[in-house]
Amino acid sequence: MKKFLLSLCLMFAVLPVFAGDAPKAPDALVREVSDDVLTIVRQDKAIQSGDTRRVIDLVEEKVLPHFNFRRMTMLAVGKDWRQASPEQQGKLVEAFRTLLVRTYSNALTQYRDQTIGYKPAKFGEADTSVRVQTEVRQAGAQPINIDYTLEKTAEGWKVFDVVVAGVSLVTNYRGTFAQEIRSGGVDGLIKSLEQKNRDLAAPART
Repeated sequence: MKKFLLSLCLMFAVLPVFAGDAPKAPDALVREVSDDVLTIVRQDKAIQSGDTRRVIDLVEEKVLPHFNFRRMTMLAVGKDWRQASPEQQGKLVEAFRTLLVRTYSNALTQYRDQTIGYKPAKFGEADTSVRVQTEVRQAGAQPINIDYTLEKTAEGWKVFDVVVAGVSLVTNYRGTFAQEIRSGGVDGLIKSLEQKNRDLAAPART
């Protein structure tokens, strides 16, 4: 699980904001910005010493605009999404977003010398959904495949799922979410996510 989280945290390290730039192709977006952000992580002494707050700020600034958290939450909740009220849906999106940010920000403080390799992307001008394949490489270990699934929106390309070593992020959460809803309803899932977020936030305050 630690390797899974560390690999996913690198997902956040390759998608910063390009304010004012023309929209980039999805593979170019992933490729062109990774070196810059990974350099920040390598050189930031606060991040290297485990400053989770600094990592969260980095994620908030450079990553979140490139993710469609509403669609990610809908996919993770699955068919139970339809039974949630608009207010509950909003709370689910916010809680799931916070969970992902906190989980992978904590993992990102463990980053050291991994590099990212890119596989040739195949898509056409008319495609509205694209998978960009990469792999995380580290000396002495097998590469870990990370695939990003992006959709084309009016605001540019947005990530709505990530597949790490064959495991879909949204599918990985779906079973747990379904179990929480069966036992406590949608409100039970919201409370569970909010509690996890409080637990993850606690180390950042010390």
